[in-house]
Amino acid sequence: MEAYTGFAEVYDLFMDDVPYEEWFRYLKGLLEEYDVRDGLVLDLGCGTGNMTELLAGNGYDMIGIDLSEEMLEIAAKKKEASALDILYLQQDMREFELYGTVKAVISVCDSMNYILEWEDLCQVFSLVNNYLDPGGIFIFDLNTEYKYAQMGEETIAENREDGSFIWDNFYDSQEKINEYDLTLFVKEGEEGLYRKYEETHYQRAYSLEEIRRAIEKAGMEYVTAYDAFSREEPNPFSERIYVIARECGKEKREEDRI
Repeated sequence: MEAYTGFAEVYDLFMDDVPYEEWFRYLKGLLEEYDVRDGLVLDLGCGTGNMTELLAGNGYDMIGIDLSEEMLEIAAKKKEASALDILYLQQDMREFELYGTVKAVISVCDSMNYILEWEDLCQVFSLVNNYLDPGGIFIFDLNTEYKYAQMGEETIAENREDGSFIWDNFYDSQEKINEYDLTLFVKEGEEGLYRKYEETHYQRAYSLEEIRRAIEKAGMEYVTAYDAFSREEPNPFSERIYVIARECGKEKREEDRI
């Protein structure tokens, strides 16, 4: 079943505890560290556009790509309200296309964990490398195997006035696949009725070594990784990490043509 269909309607409602402003400041600091202070930036797996809006409102020319039509519909409504100049595209990140290159690509909120096959991850990274300016920067985050193992088998439930969900989680430590079944009840209209949705989401845990190998296979340069929201190296108890890679190859090809 396709992810983020019914859940798209209540995604922001149930993600209101995510400190997007804090995440944005950290991400912006990383971008500026690599001299990306403005220009064209791609948000890969942009969802409902929360981070895309923050970056666009702070001087970046933003493109957002996501597979979910429902998530992009919500992002488009935010764009209409903010009047920010953002281009949203509905594409699969495993085969996305742009009209030209960008200064940086970012991907947050564990979008890369949704790529379940290592070979597909290499393909995503290869496309990123292709669409980055020479020396352009790729910054993305990942949930770690430690986090999924800690979640294990558990059930999470939350009830709000406009919707509720039940989250049944299971982590397969052999396959490194985290599965969660969502049952959602979304309020519709003024009659107090709720529509039921059911979705199943799958995410994969990757080791940092697997990520490094995928980056290098894609032709990019692995730069560094951090324990999320710090400048410290990842440790065995890191629940989320940020990885930074750099475009390679374009300047060499230009030199070869001269």
